[in-house]
Amino acid sequence: MNYTLHQLQVFLKISQTKSITKAAEALHLTQPAVSIQLKNLQDQFEIPLTEVVGRQLYITEFGKEIAMAAESIANEVYNINYKTLAFKGILTGKLKISVVSTGKYVMPYFLSGFTNKNRGVELEMDVTNKLMVIHALKKNEVDFALVSTLPSGIDVDSEVLLTNKLFLIANQNTTIADAKKISGYLSECPLIYREDGSATRIAMENYLTKQGIQAKMKMQLTSNEAVKQAVLAGLGISIMPLIGLKNELENGTIKIIRAKNLPIVTNWTLIWLRGKKMSPAAVAYLDFIRKEKESINDLHFSWIASY
Repeated sequence: MNYTLHQLQVFLKISQTKSITKAAEALHLTQPAVSIQLKNLQDQFEIPLTEVVGRQLYITEFGKEIAMAAESIANEVYNINYKTLAFKGILTGKLKISVVSTGKYVMPYFLSGFTNKNRGVELEMDVTNKLMVIHALKKNEVDFALVSTLPSGIDVDSEVLLTNKLFLIANQNTTIADAKKISGYLSECPLIYREDGSATRIAMENYLTKQGIQAKMKMQLTSNEAVKQAVLAGLGISIMPLIGLKNELENGTIKIIRAKNLPIVTNWTLIWLRGKKMSPAAVAYLDFIRKEKESINDLHFSWIASY
């Protein structure tokens, strides 16, 4: 046997994607290069690693065993690299963070300074919906999660990063003659909602209930970016976090509608399982956040205070 680490890494990616084309894209290689590496590895085994049925690539049972071994070898190589850096006095390891979808406007600014100073730390950041973020946290699959409202039913520690303000917004052509009649307007105007379980959706529904507004739903969308585009197109109005509206507010394509008991104010908060045994990378990151969050806010988010 004379297979190489590169061949095993390529085959592992093929087994994960079930596609030579997708594996090539993930590895930033050409499709022929991936096919050649697969053939060179296969030539060293008498038992097939893959099979093609129709046009679909399948991994054989033997291939799955080889993929598991390849993953174990790849992990050990990563460990060797981390240990090499550690002996050179460089912070190493993985930092895993799960972020609610709107948090993509926030989290990168609280990461760039840390990752630039600690090149030995490998960052994994998953941007997804709130339910998936909390699921990953409960399963202890991540070091930290970024949320705009603290979850119930889970014991966490937290560090507030940034104020989160939610406003009623409309596109530039929307006019309301009398601001005092906003409740009646909201009862008649099509409203655009986030999906069930979203923190933005919950905040919007709570606000409407407290104001005694019987609103009619026009549309339900699964991201704040989609809601924003729908508002821009004139499909309705919505209550949205300010954080993702900076450009539209500055160029006047979206405007804030002033209404009683708005904005809704929460916090963008970094949370982690209480009692979690943190990795050195996670400990260093939390220390970085506590020391640098005020300067990060001043540099990147001071504009929020003007709304």
